[in-house]
Amino acid sequence: MAPTCANANDRLRERQGIVTSQFEFLRFLRFLRDRPGSRVADLAAEFAIGIGATSKGIDRLEKQAWVIRRTNPSDRRSSLLDLTDDALQLVEAAEATFTETPAELTAGALRGPSGLAAVQVLSELRSVLECDQIGLPTG
Repeated sequence: MAPTCANANDRLRERQGIVTSQFEFLRFLRFLRDRPGSRVADLAAEFAIGIGATSKGIDRLEKQAWVIRRTNPSDRRSSLLDLTDDALQLVEAAEATFTETPAELTAGALRGPSGLAAVQVLSELRSVLECDQIGLPTG
């Protein structure tokens, strides 16, 4: 039997009903939850994509009731973005799906305790790099 070749995007779609780009937006907004005030322009800059494309992506998340736009009191021309409780649950589940993919991809090549240690180190490295925003687009 040939192995299946599901990537992270396929797994997210199958398990959580979202695609990688939606997951990344939700994940970024969850990361900033303690610092409210994210705007569409902030996401566009973070992901180095256009404001129009970002706004359309947020529109889709809003239709699913995962993101709420509220008027920006400092600048009424823009909106501030908040995650809903459903979105927080979704992004937690999607995070598990997203992080298991590298472990599964390396399972055949890295067997035994050394393979598990390598996966743990790579996972920790990824977390540190994300926390320090190393290697992320800056717009």
